[in-house]
Amino acid sequence: MFGQKKTFGAGGPPKKPPPPAADEAAPSPPPEAPRSQESAAPQAKTPMFREESPPAPQGEAPATTKSAPPPASQEQTQPLKSMEGDVFADVGQHTEEEEATSAESLTALRLQRARTRIWSDLRDGIDLKALARMDAKGAREEVLSAVQEIARFRNLDLTAAELQQIGKECADDMLGFGPLEELLDRDDIADIMVNGPDTTYIEVKGKIERAPIRFRDNQHLTTICQRIVGAIGRRVDEASPICDARLADGSRVNIIIPPLAVDGSTMTIRKFTKDKLTLEKLLDFGSMSPSCAKLIMAVGRCRVNVLVSGGTGSGKTTMLNCLTRYIEPGERIITCEDACELQLQQPHVVRLETRPPNLEGIGEVTMRDLVKNCLRMRPERIIVGEVRGPEAFDLLQAMNTGHDGSMGTVHANNPREAVSRMENMIAMGGLNLPTIAVREQIASAVNVIIQVQRLRDGSRKTTHVTEITGMEGEVVQMQHLFELEIVGEDDDGKLQTRLKSSRVRPAFYDKARSFGVADLVMDAMNEAYG
Repeated sequence: MFGQKKTFGAGGPPKKPPPPAADEAAPSPPPEAPRSQESAAPQAKTPMFREESPPAPQGEAPATTKSAPPPASQEQTQPLKSMEGDVFADVGQHTEEEEATSAESLTALRLQRARTRIWSDLRDGIDLKALARMDAKGAREEVLSAVQEIARFRNLDLTAAELQQIGKECADDMLGFGPLEELLDRDDIADIMVNGPDTTYIEVKGKIERAPIRFRDNQHLTTICQRIVGAIGRRVDEASPICDARLADGSRVNIIIPPLAVDGSTMTIRKFTKDKLTLEKLLDFGSMSPSCAKLIMAVGRCRVNVLVSGGTGSGKTTMLNCLTRYIEPGERIITCEDACELQLQQPHVVRLETRPPNLEGIGEVTMRDLVKNCLRMRPERIIVGEVRGPEAFDLLQAMNTGHDGSMGTVHANNPREAVSRMENMIAMGGLNLPTIAVREQIASAVNVIIQVQRLRDGSRKTTHVTEITGMEGEVVQMQHLFELEIVGEDDDGKLQTRLKSSRVRPAFYDKARSFGVADLVMDAMNEAYG
């Protein structure tokens, strides 16, 4: 259609060709009959346009009128009239939806083009060295000012709110952790799970839901991962694709990148709340009863060796943080962790952290190395963030050699399994010790096991407070001081529970009396039973 136009001469347009000869007659009428029927059928289906059929064209065979359907009756035409109104209503509704969708897509396209243009100019024009010398607030103001200047120079069609949003995104990318800043600012999120550049999930109030953020591409996500681990002097790349790190607020980060992560870089953040959790707040959340909280206070005060047991995401580190609040301010505490996440409030605290090997495969410092070194630093309490290997034996040795009040966490489903896990981890160290010797070591070192669990409704509860009373034959003996009982379930799917007391006097009662908390222990047991 875009070719050269045809011009006609003085004689005007060409004349129509002469009619065909008699022996070259047009096709016979019968094949035309189906076309008449096809054209007549929709006319009969839509009588709202006319009530009677048009006259047959000249030259048409009379047989075509016989194939037309009979006129519709009154009962048949009534549904068609109501259908007509519904059809046009749906058409109008679909048109409005299509217009709204089209407008949204045009707005998104306009914003995306503006982001790309601003980001390109900002990256090429801003002085990163000068930006690094500013404080956080001044640097963000400088980036926002540069974004506004670029938008004005490029004459971009942006509203003030859109310009403010793009400025915040650019500042987050250059100074923070990109799209993650929006989630890190929220205090109701417990976990952030990034499954590639396009998919991110969060845990809110015990339930997992999808987050409305995206990274530009996998390179953008990998850059953010490298920025996080670089802040604590670690690295993540193809040579070392797995890394554990932490954020400035103590939140724990695990990163794994391609080629091990097939669908793009993956990052998991165990996020801490800005307000530190205490036993009082756990009481408000319904994680334990008041009498159980009293007993845990006494356990933290009277230098009892404690293991906090639970599954992944059950609240072990939170419980350990709550226990440490009741340690005397003058005690010297040394913590050993893979990534420092404990938040101790005492003034005399030394924090140690493991180190992965370098590019040459040397320089690694394991948890066992840290626990061994603790014994030479005159500790009064040793706290191991997570016992997961041969360091279990060194921790038990420390508990048995005058470092009362030491604590640690272990992954297990109940207190009995926690003891079995300790046995297995000691065996991982290659020590040829008899099983009964290992169990005697555990029974004499560990006094109390606090079991925490995440229930199926998403709530986190203290399910057991159990003490180890000694050995009987080759079996470690233990008794439950508190045990969780599930009573029922309400209409919202929340489990109704209660902590039941055994009302027995704990074996550590004499030690509690020496620290002046014996009455607190007995009140807790009696209140729960009553």
